[in-house]
Amino acid sequence: MAKKKLGSLSDLGGFVFSTNPDTHFTDNTSEEKSSPSEQYLEAHFSNKGRGGKTVTVIKGFEGAEADLKQLAKMLKTKCGVGGSVKDGDIIIQGNYRDKIMQILKEKNYNIKRVGG
Repeated sequence: MAKKKLGSLSDLGGFVFSTNPDTHFTDNTSEEKSSPSEQYLEAHFSNKGRGGKTVTVIKGFEGAEADLKQLAKMLKTKCGVGGSVKDGDIIIQGNYRDKIMQILKEKNYNIKRVGG
């Protein structure tokens, strides 16, 4: 795996070093958790750029990366298929849009069907 080159100090992700032993730092990396009822997700169906294989793409999740991965794992388990998380989107293998929409509605997410 190639290492990412650093262009500036901000690429370190907020890393701070101090030689003062009395300095105390606060953790500002925690993201606000949005409740499912405040989330507006979109369920897309796609087969472009995937060799003709169909996938269901869930877009619009706002929150921590760990929460996104946990939601993706739950959806993959309930549908019994594979999938991944890429660029903030959940990609589920196959056309499971209706089933995923039903599961997310039961979890109080606002989700709408986008596209055909």
